[in-house]
Amino acid sequence: MAADTRITTGVDAGHTATATATAGSPGSTAGPGDIGDNGAGGGGGVDGAAAVTGGADGVPADAHARQLAGLDALELGGESSGGPAARVWGRLWPMALAVAIVLAVWQSVVWAGFWPEYVFAGPADVAPVLLDRLTSGEYWEAIGVTMRRAVTGFAVSVAVGLVVGALVSRVRVLRAAFGSLITGLQTMPSIAWFPLAILLFGLTESAITFVVILGATPSIANGLITGVDYTPPILLRAGHVLGFRRLQLYRHVILPASLPSFLAGLKQGWAFAWRSLMAGELVVIIAHQSSLGERLFFDRELADSAGLLSTMIVILAIGIGVDLLFETADTSLRRRWGLARTSA
Repeated sequence: MAADTRITTGVDAGHTATATATAGSPGSTAGPGDIGDNGAGGGGGVDGAAAVTGGADGVPADAHARQLAGLDALELGGESSGGPAARVWGRLWPMALAVAIVLAVWQSVVWAGFWPEYVFAGPADVAPVLLDRLTSGEYWEAIGVTMRRAVTGFAVSVAVGLVVGALVSRVRVLRAAFGSLITGLQTMPSIAWFPLAILLFGLTESAITFVVILGATPSIANGLITGVDYTPPILLRAGHVLGFRRLQLYRHVILPASLPSFLAGLKQGWAFAWRSLMAGELVVIIAHQSSLGERLFFDRELADSAGLLSTMIVILAIGIGVDLLFETADTSLRRRWGLARTSA
């Protein structure tokens, strides 16, 4: 009873009793209630009570809380504390450095004189041509036609790849029959499909779309199949316990768990679609439909090296821009899953 009275009095009095007990002055004696974390003697009982309840200022005094605080500080030590401008600059300067290196190498090759300037123009010759084309409405119409074909073909590829991947990944007979075929179609060069596409559809936009779909769909389907294969079985069992079957299981369990691999398949599928589209526009020239591929074709026929390289730069820039969109989606997904650090 005396020990209880002493502990209560020490807490109510604030830090005075705690400090006195913790100091462990030589003159103090230990009673039965004084046994705490430090053993018998030296006011250990009051010190243990103060360590559990904490000080009057609300600061945790137990060792476990201090360890957690230290771990949190250690984890957060690598977080970026800069503002939006600093983050944008941190992202842009490596890209600017890469562009500067490419321009330097390009100009060095031009100065080396391996080819005449009309065959391989330098940056100083390409820049004004590129600026002139980007200020032309006709050139932007060509970009619009190419992007419309790319978006249409990629959207159809996503729909077909999603269905094929979902069926093949869950039906064993289809996996045995078509699993290797899908991979084989993925490795087949897109340009090899154009003779067949021209025989089937003629020199029309349908021939280009046909090849774009065949180029992109296998990668998208394989991405989904891989994601389904690596879905943890415990998630499937949890879905069955919740009553999910077939489409509900795909919608609420399998597809969310497969998102990382599926997103990688979408990114690769876009790359194949973009390459197939450029090859198609070079082979299938449709009258009264200007496109980036058609511009490449005529620049080559006219030996316009500056115009050819300027269009190639535009094609490269579009590819990088779409890749940044996929990277943003991937970063958002990893942050949502707790795999990427968020800026402080």
